[in-house]
Amino acid sequence: MKNAVISSTGLWTPPHSISNEELVEAYNAWADNWNRERDADIASGLIEPKTHSSVEFIEKASGIKSRYVMNKTGVLDPDIMAPRIPERPNEQISVLAEIAVNAARQALERAGRKPEDVDAVICAASNMQRAYPAMAIEVQQALGIGGFAFDMNVACSSATFGIQTAADFVRTGSAKSVLMVNPEICSGHLNFTDRDSHFIFGDVATAVLVEEESIAPAGYWKILGTKLKTEFSNNIRNNFGFLNRAAPEGIGAPDKLFKQEGRKVFKEVVPMVSKMISEQLDELSLQGTDLRRLWLHQANANMNRLISTRVLGHEASADESPTVLDTYANTSSAGSIIAFHKHSEDFKPGEKGLICSFGAGYSAGTVFVEKTA
Repeated sequence: MKNAVISSTGLWTPPHSISNEELVEAYNAWADNWNRERDADIASGLIEPKTHSSVEFIEKASGIKSRYVMNKTGVLDPDIMAPRIPERPNEQISVLAEIAVNAARQALERAGRKPEDVDAVICAASNMQRAYPAMAIEVQQALGIGGFAFDMNVACSSATFGIQTAADFVRTGSAKSVLMVNPEICSGHLNFTDRDSHFIFGDVATAVLVEEESIAPAGYWKILGTKLKTEFSNNIRNNFGFLNRAAPEGIGAPDKLFKQEGRKVFKEVVPMVSKMISEQLDELSLQGTDLRRLWLHQANANMNRLISTRVLGHEASADESPTVLDTYANTSSAGSIIAFHKHSEDFKPGEKGLICSFGAGYSAGTVFVEKTA
């Protein structure tokens, strides 16, 4: 059995950022317009008025302060309240593939790899631009990679599931070098007119190069162990698909956009993930104190605080459990990879950490790693 390692990571960030203040101003203007148009029904008690959002509410509920997006003007227009990303002709690279390629190029460069050195591509993301052909194959073609490629979707856990899948290919000898990419245009499936969730998501793309240890560059990360888990739940859901399409403007069909029962998710996911991590620590003969850092899924600051406390036995410091949620918001599968990419350079050989993601499904994935010289 071959040993699989993480050779490098890549990150591409959109050029546009939206602050909580900007988002709240747009939402409140939309809510005022909505209430004005239904003034008679509201006055008669037939419907409830839309209440305002606030910066204080958003930061207390999530820890988010801003988010990067592919399109800013559509999101902040009270008459649109959705990103406006033009469709491209079939002859042009798709948006999802393009941002994946951007992140992939950085990962390849950091590992000193050429595209022809890679044997396979996995595109693991929460929402795919289309059913087929696979975005992974489009990324493969754009980069000039041989071998094979395919898409996979495990919602917010897609990256950790992708890492284990890539590692399994390496372990069995099916590939020596696997590029796993996570292009996430989460703003495209967010209902910006829902006060309880209009602030949650941002856009980004990440990449992870998983390789056989014998060919890995200096300073690679040993994969000590991986574990995946799923349990069915309706508490996080997105019904959009070729059988369940949204209205042309994306508004008025909230069931086809992201929706969740946040309190239920918090109550059920935190113990599930904490137990999963603890069980794998036992399997690896490790303790929470053996971990230098946790790179957790960036969905909610309060969830991460509680999970890290249960794993480490004390409330984690910013160094022990770094956050990118404040500036990137929830980027679904890419969140834990952004945290790993931006907060891992200070590791010394022999120090260990955990990449962990969790989300819709429910799904959860763990990747325990150790830094090498």
